[in-house]
Amino acid sequence: MSSDESPNAASSERRDAVREKAQQVKARQSRARAIRRTTLVTLGVAVIAAVAVVVTWTVSSSASKPMADPSNVSGGFVVTGVSGTGVPSADNGVGSAEATPTPTGDAAATEAEPTPTATPTEAPAVDIRVYVDYLSTGSRDFQVANVKQLSKWVDTGAATLTYYPVAMLTAKSNGTKYSLRAAGAAACVAQNSPDYFFAFNNALLTQQPGVDSDGFSDGELADLAQAVGVDGPKAVRGCIESQSYTSWVKTATEQALTELPDSGGVALTATPTILVNGTQYVGKIDDPKEFAQFVLTVASDSYYKATPTPTPTVTPAP
Repeated sequence: MSSDESPNAASSERRDAVREKAQQVKARQSRARAIRRTTLVTLGVAVIAAVAVVVTWTVSSSASKPMADPSNVSGGFVVTGVSGTGVPSADNGVGSAEATPTPTGDAAATEAEPTPTATPTEAPAVDIRVYVDYLSTGSRDFQVANVKQLSKWVDTGAATLTYYPVAMLTAKSNGTKYSLRAAGAAACVAQNSPDYFFAFNNALLTQQPGVDSDGFSDGELADLAQAVGVDGPKAVRGCIESQSYTSWVKTATEQALTELPDSGGVALTATPTILVNGTQYVGKIDDPKEFAQFVLTVASDSYYKATPTPTPTVTPAP
């Protein structure tokens, strides 16, 4: 009997050994799967954390960029100096702030009567606002035709001049968004070197690239700003190349397309749009004489509206 049991015992031991080995293999496979799962979960968490860090950094970087404050600039930039344009002032017959418009018609007849007269008040400066797109040929034509007299009026105090850079032709530059970037660059100069804004604005318009071209790169826009002599060229370059003000330009453009402030409901439909004391100019944009006459007429009207009615002085009888 012992001879019969010996083969069965050996066979049983082999089965047990095979079963144990299979269990060990299974255990190793289970451990490997668990390790893989843990590794994948860890990697996933790490990736999510990395993405969160990148998003946070991007948002914080964007938030830290200087942004033009509409409450300070009102969407536009007042010209504080006309140096750097290379354009001499020209006497165009409009006159300075000290000039008193000559009344006509009934006003002249009234002055001929021997009635008491009031001391003439100084004519207020004319408010000129110009909405420009730096890829607009019309904006360029207006600037080229009127830069001399605009410079004179600002220099003599006859007018306050404000430019409103907008981006209506952003899609007209082969995807480079030149109109938007140029307006943002103008904002950079206005904020960092306001006395040279007029010169840079003039350079952007007179050296305007063609519609449907790539336009200037950000680096070339910064070079142009430096060429006109801006103060703090490093700060201006950094602002332009980081496109710090493009978001503000978008917002300003959207607001202008809805309604221009103090315009009686006028909305921006094309550039340039010029307002003189709130009245829109609809004459030839490349005719400086016609524009000068319009400015003189509006200034004269505003002067007489602002001049108080004279009050007679009573002289006691002797």
